[in-house]
Amino acid sequence: MYDFGGMISQLRGKGKTIVFTEGTDARIIEAASRLIKEEILTPIMIGNKEGVLKAAEAAGFCIDGAVIIDPASYERLDEMVDMFVELRKSKGMTEEEARKILAQANYFGTMLVKMGVADCLLGGATYSTADTVRPALQIIKTKPGNSIVSSCFILARDGKDGGSEVYAMADCAINLDPDEDQLVEIMGETVNCAKVFGVDPKVAFLSFSTKGSGKGLKVDKMQNATAKAKEAYPELPIEGELQFDAAVAPEVAQTKCKGSTVAGYANVFIFPDINAGNIGYKIAQRMGDFEAYGPILLGLKAPINDLSRGCNALEVYKMSIITAALA
Repeated sequence: MYDFGGMISQLRGKGKTIVFTEGTDARIIEAASRLIKEEILTPIMIGNKEGVLKAAEAAGFCIDGAVIIDPASYERLDEMVDMFVELRKSKGMTEEEARKILAQANYFGTMLVKMGVADCLLGGATYSTADTVRPALQIIKTKPGNSIVSSCFILARDGKDGGSEVYAMADCAINLDPDEDQLVEIMGETVNCAKVFGVDPKVAFLSFSTKGSGKGLKVDKMQNATAKAKEAYPELPIEGELQFDAAVAPEVAQTKCKGSTVAGYANVFIFPDINAGNIGYKIAQRMGDFEAYGPILLGLKAPINDLSRGCNALEVYKMSIITAALA
């Protein structure tokens, strides 16, 4: 599986902080305890201090070194409310409404990132992806030049050479049917994420068609997205449109896309829509014995990531490292 040693080395001793919006959850507490013990990150736990400490004691983990912040008694709450009202003034936000919303841990934690109190946030162990993404869109917002928030999954397994075999797949969780320009944006963000995992990117825009073997609007979309991506990122090796076998199997690529330096060797896969992406990464995960990390949210001004409600403490630990590494 993927070796997180490089990321950990980069984070250790840097004083990075991560917000956990569910401070009393046993899985979060276990992961936070390990992050503290290994001196990787300083967790900021959201919740009533007594409640968080009791939950830690009940779970049998020490979280000495974590910062515990209770939204109800936060000393900078008035400042936070004012900032939130300003951010949402176009929606007619009032102070009373702001205080009510900021009592929710997902909004409160996201505002801590906005105010620079924390470097990043990880949430969603007990609530939906939408409840993580919505505050991020309203408060953190997209990077300059970006029009959307997207996502990718990193898939890793033990390689034949003793290292890790690592791939990036997008967008498998957020955008239902991205257009050509959105696909290019998704690709750019996914490439940057893949590089954090040590991937030397070779990008394939996927389709049921390879180089015009199929016809129709769906093929046109991936052909046009490929052309726009090559123009926007001339330094990157990009190929499309490709069927998946032509993207990963050199012997197939020699027949279907002869002469390409990407076909047969792609490691960053851009899917035409969420149906293909979500199905594709889950096939790889379940039948290819890959470990899947994600969805990793892309395109925001600061790293905000979502957990599966079925996650375990090890997954929280790993996603914490990934999230902080993207900061």
